[in-house]
Amino acid sequence: MGACASRETEEERMMRMRSAEIEKELLKEKREQDKEIKILLLGAGESGKSTIAKQMRIIHLSGFSPQEKAIFKRQVHNNVVTQIQILLQQCEKRNIELLPENREKAAEILDISLLGRVKYDDDVASKVYDCYKDPAVDKVLAFRKEFTLSDSAKYFLEDCRKYSKEEYVPNDEDVLRVRAKTTGIVETAFLIKRKRFRMVDVGGQRNERKKWIHCFQDVTAVIYCASLNDYDLMLDEDPTVNRMHESLNLFEDIINNEWFANTPIILFLNKKDLFEEKMERGIDLKSCFPLYDGGCDKKTAMEYIRKKHLEKNQFAKDREIYNHFTIATDTNNIKVVFSACENIFLQEAFTELQL
Repeated sequence: MGACASRETEEERMMRMRSAEIEKELLKEKREQDKEIKILLLGAGESGKSTIAKQMRIIHLSGFSPQEKAIFKRQVHNNVVTQIQILLQQCEKRNIELLPENREKAAEILDISLLGRVKYDDDVASKVYDCYKDPAVDKVLAFRKEFTLSDSAKYFLEDCRKYSKEEYVPNDEDVLRVRAKTTGIVETAFLIKRKRFRMVDVGGQRNERKKWIHCFQDVTAVIYCASLNDYDLMLDEDPTVNRMHESLNLFEDIINNEWFANTPIILFLNKKDLFEEKMERGIDLKSCFPLYDGGCDKKTAMEYIRKKHLEKNQFAKDREIYNHFTIATDTNNIKVVFSACENIFLQEAFTELQL
């Protein structure tokens, strides 16, 4: 009797199987939700990687806290003083004299220490503005490609007087444009369509690249940032090396690395706006690519640079390099581009889940 009572009926068996199927589906769903999409941001220094990471905070999170904006305010002060000092040092180096009324102001600005918190009050801001508007600075800017100046120098120096005000709080554009060298590893976590993303940004300077290997594991996709604007500029670490050549060599090393043999690679050809401005000033690609004969036609030049990057792919038959022209400081542009990349990330995550 006991044996008969313990027998599983057909209905009970079906219910048990159905329950097991439901549990399996729930487990699969949980695994899918728990699977983190790790995006590795790579590129040479000044390529715009950190700006892309900041955009993720603006687009997918709630931007930046008041405490973070207070830090960015100090970085803005540092950027303003750093850039005007560079310009004044170049004036001295090239024996280009400022107007008599600005020479003492320039000397005081050059004496400002950049260590720790930079002193930046109304008096300093006024002197910075007067020196920036001096005709000597216009003359030294003609040698722009021979020294390193931030892409955002003009942006901050034009409005330098407003940054000294007590009530000044950096807006999103200020945050995107302010420059602070990335050292170590900076991670940004956010959600898209209930999926967890983690973007990992590492310093792009040569002395920072030895740390990259620690980030290579469990990467869903790599975004490589290359600055279109660098074709006539030289490397900070080695003034004999063209910046775009350096970036191309680094790109080749990354995409053909065994760690990323089966990892989607997305190329952001960044700073499209600055590149187009440079083309309009009549600066073509010959300083970087002597065989280039397309003149200053923007589309021709952009396609040439794209081709130079894509031909570095040794696995072109088996792997496509997804690529986009980007403006990292333009939130709408990055929103559209990143949205186009989402399917790549999600598909790769799904493939990993099936494995």
